[in-house]
Amino acid sequence: MAMAGLYRRILPSPPAIDFASSEGKQLFLESIQSGTMEGFFKLISYFQTQSEPAYCGLASLAMVLNALSIDPGRKWKGPWRWFDESMLDCCEPLEKVKATGISFGKLVCLAHCAGAKVEAFRTNQSTINDFRKYIMACSTSDNCHVISSYHRGTFKQTGTGHFSPIGGYHAGKDMALILDVARFKYPPHWVPLKLLWEAMNTVDEASGRPRGYVLMYASASETSIALSQPFGLFFPSWKQLFMLISRLHRAPALLYTLSCKHESWVSIAKFLVDDVPCLLKSEDVKDIRNVLSVILSSLPTHFREFIKWVAEVRTREEDGSQSLSQEEKERLAIKEEVLKQVQEISLYKHVTEFLSSEKSCCKTILGTENEENFPEIAAHVCCQGAGLLSGISGSSQQFCCQATCVKCFKVNGDKPVTVVSGTVVNGSGQQGVEVLVPSSQSELSCWGCGPSNYVGMYPASNDILTALLLALPPETWSGIKEEKLLQEVHGLVSTENLPTLLQEEVLHLRGQLQLLKRCKDNKVEEDLGAPLF
Repeated sequence: MAMAGLYRRILPSPPAIDFASSEGKQLFLESIQSGTMEGFFKLISYFQTQSEPAYCGLASLAMVLNALSIDPGRKWKGPWRWFDESMLDCCEPLEKVKATGISFGKLVCLAHCAGAKVEAFRTNQSTINDFRKYIMACSTSDNCHVISSYHRGTFKQTGTGHFSPIGGYHAGKDMALILDVARFKYPPHWVPLKLLWEAMNTVDEASGRPRGYVLMYASASETSIALSQPFGLFFPSWKQLFMLISRLHRAPALLYTLSCKHESWVSIAKFLVDDVPCLLKSEDVKDIRNVLSVILSSLPTHFREFIKWVAEVRTREEDGSQSLSQEEKERLAIKEEVLKQVQEISLYKHVTEFLSSEKSCCKTILGTENEENFPEIAAHVCCQGAGLLSGISGSSQQFCCQATCVKCFKVNGDKPVTVVSGTVVNGSGQQGVEVLVPSSQSELSCWGCGPSNYVGMYPASNDILTALLLALPPETWSGIKEEKLLQEVHGLVSTENLPTLLQEEVLHLRGQLQLLKRCKDNKVEEDLGAPLF
């Protein structure tokens, strides 16, 4: 007989029922017959044990993201892309999570950053009947899953707050199956749903707020951009809740993504959301050029660290082959269509005219995007790409790019494809890297390797600035005093009439910006159900 101690613990039963017991097996069989174990099989395929005592939230999230086949777009080890606890670090330092666990709001942030669609509710914003409906919805589908965060004491278990996915539901007994990620402590077990609700419906001492649940949705089909990865090309390039997780309709970003990796993100998010509206209100702006000048002349020093180009990297073929896979062609075509849509809107024309003016006050800020600096940008991308392909997600400083050029090739009658090609070396040898670059519809001529050939190259400041201005919250412009100008600005930044692809891109950036601002203000714990888009 098992002894209580540091090697596992005896599961208090009742109220829990061990999944592997005779009664647990019977509940499982009956639930399969009633169709409420559909989500179980995907989850059990990716069931994992948390690697640190305080990593229950990270382990649960990684398990569900993998079960949903959401591609992280970054390497885990070797050539493999896979969600691991060590990769869930964009919203809270891992050392801090290891010491104190992760808050509910930061877990929501992580789920967003990982590519899931999320809604969140505390128990005082919902009812047990709502909770039961969501449990039933996910148990009859493999396209969404529930992560419950509860207080173990309600089940007479040792410990306090804990995250674990819900593996299934028994309608007749009204019981939920908890796939406990602390498998070194307790096995999977069935618990009465009413008791699970009570375990969630308590106050989290860390935040002083009621616990609750999070809905994380996505569609059954996801446009994969498996090799896409945010690179450092900027200007210029539980506590107690449950989570319903599913996949997004497509990848979360196509051309651009906002980043909270660099320490300057806090001040930049504040500038965009708080300072810009105040500047527009305090200045007597008369036309669109004035509006752009007010915003761009005040850009923070590290502004280019905030918005990244989502680049696509691959290993250069040793035999010199220049063919693209069908998947690469499709992704590149979508990127170029979004870029085309950016360049066709009126706001883009205003931004382009402003940046081309000799009197533009932001020349020094955007100077690193000038054409003569593109070789440096290209080399930086190749270094980061080499790190990605080597399974190293940290700094690119350990890589040195010996040779870089921008060129295009045309194979089998296809349209020309622009690539950044580089040879990257580090202590263990050298590697040939290519980064596929979407280019505008008008740029169909081949590129050479000389600086004079970089004109019009993507990413460009006018493209990026246009997308970011569109992503600012609608209320940003309300301080403009001239009614006619205000209406003109609203017409330029409105997402209502944008093509679908561009609208999704802008709304994604807008959602990221709002989420990061809420993180900065520590408000992710307050209004969990606030829409991001």
